[in-house]
Amino acid sequence: MSTTTEDETTQTHGHHPTPRDYVQVFGVLFVLTAMEVGASFIDVGPLFLPLLLGLMTIKFVLVAGWFMHLKYDSATYTQFMVGGLALALGLYGAVLLVFSDAVRA
Repeated sequence: MSTTTEDETTQTHGHHPTPRDYVQVFGVLFVLTAMEVGASFIDVGPLFLPLLLGLMTIKFVLVAGWFMHLKYDSATYTQFMVGGLALALGLYGAVLLVFSDAVRA
């Protein structure tokens, strides 16, 4: 039988989100997704791609931070996730440049 108290567990693992926090994050994610969908119907010109990439990055940070509990874990896990995001954005940018040049030629 374990003899750890709730205070010791909280100190070891940190504070975790409450159900209210999850609902608030859901609301923010819902609004950001609505903005993404709205941007596809409204002509925002050359800001379309940077707007979608910015919204995607914000949503990634919220999902990884809250739903994957990175906010309360070791910084090493956060570095892995940020590194993966940077690699994904770099790969997306490279493919976009390659295909945009191919279309122009």
